[in-house]
Amino acid sequence: MSTAEPNDDRQLAEALCGLGDERAFRVLYRRHTPRLYAVLNRLAAGSVHEAEDLVQETWIRAVDALARFRWDAQFSTWLISIGVNVARDALRRRGRRPEDDWHDSADVALPPQPHGDRVDLERAIHALPDGARTVLVLHDIEGWPHESIADRLGISVGTSKSQLHRARRALRTWLTAAPEGNRA
Repeated sequence: MSTAEPNDDRQLAEALCGLGDERAFRVLYRRHTPRLYAVLNRLAAGSVHEAEDLVQETWIRAVDALARFRWDAQFSTWLISIGVNVARDALRRRGRRPEDDWHDSADVALPPQPHGDRVDLERAIHALPDGARTVLVLHDIEGWPHESIADRLGISVGTSKSQLHRARRALRTWLTAAPEGNRA
């Protein structure tokens, strides 16, 4: 690879796969890790250490699978998709199945209202059940369509829509209950 950093993720991936170019990996890592970390941190309910572990495992799996990537999607979308799978695997290892949270229950308990002059929306998102939080992050924050979410998570499109509704309802209830001075 030349001393200039290519803008094309595909060129970087080819340099990494073909030549084992460490500089190409570093460029890809710096370019895509901030967004990947943000998604995985939300899926890990704000656990910094778990999110960092998930990022590391995601990159390990991505580099292992890079030669098989068909480039029919953006590199960042493919990488985040791997990260979602890594996060689901982590839930399973903790003895929890994300599917346990796919069923509607009564109201979702959200954290107590913060003190101060703004609502902590991130904290409210982290407090959502895993299923609702995952769908909310993928749909509303990352912009994935319900069909892609359903396919990636192994759930029905209806379940994805139901979980999104559940998450939005819980957040709306929490935000509505916030005293006037605490609303963002």
